[in-house]
Amino acid sequence: MTTTALRTTLAAAREADRAALIGYLPAGFPDVASSIRVIEAMVEGGCDVIEVGLPYSDPMMDGPTIQRAADRALSAGTTTEDVFRVVEATAATGAAAVVMSYWNPIERYGVDRFAERLAKAGGAGVITPDLIPEEADAWVAASDAAGLDRIFLVAPSSTERRLALTTDACTGFVYAASLMGVTGTRTQVADTAETLVRRTREVTAASGLPVCVGLGISTGAQAAEVAAYADGVIVGAGFCQRVLDAPDLETGLIAVRSFAEELAAGVRSRG
Repeated sequence: MTTTALRTTLAAAREADRAALIGYLPAGFPDVASSIRVIEAMVEGGCDVIEVGLPYSDPMMDGPTIQRAADRALSAGTTTEDVFRVVEATAATGAAAVVMSYWNPIERYGVDRFAERLAKAGGAGVITPDLIPEEADAWVAASDAAGLDRIFLVAPSSTERRLALTTDACTGFVYAASLMGVTGTRTQVADTAETLVRRTREVTAASGLPVCVGLGISTGAQAAEVAAYADGVIVGAGFCQRVLDAPDLETGLIAVRSFAEELAAGVRSRG
């Protein structure tokens, strides 16, 4: 499989002896054009990878902040084609662009068609939080054909067998969900995160597949804490909240850029 922008970016961060900063934003939040500007501010502030969210009406893993952001995007009329437009703009910033999507929208769009369209837009891969490897044959085939990375999730509840099965199906990185629950900012990183990364690394030792941690990271200090043991730090709700709280887009962009700078300093400190 050809090396993707995601793999190149994560390898560069590892070579620099730091974790990568991965930021999330739903495409179309608060509208399509504005979401592109927010992502540009995230990259300017130091995000290495951007997860472009495909807004969905039944986001089972998302907490209230990301649900509000996705609802705004859906109310603005954001479509799957708009998501590809945002991916294209994200890739143009130089950051690696991946899509975060529940499986139903991909299946409805057409699995092969989705993979081909994403690759054409410059996307590097897809995170599918509600898809498990045993049910992913169609996606494995489509992603391989399009040259996309596929990222599955592991959790503190994952058994050793589940960790092995999931990581074996991943390319790009493994998404380690630091806690059982929905997305959202928290006052401290769950103490299960470091244990999960260690357990995951035990089954990825041969491949060296990066392990990136998400769910609950909301400050530079927390980013530094996670960066001390993970290959990537994933932040979503904190970016969305700053846009939701801002009285206008320009103020929101300043807040987003500043937040990204804080997080970027954290991941570069390695704890």
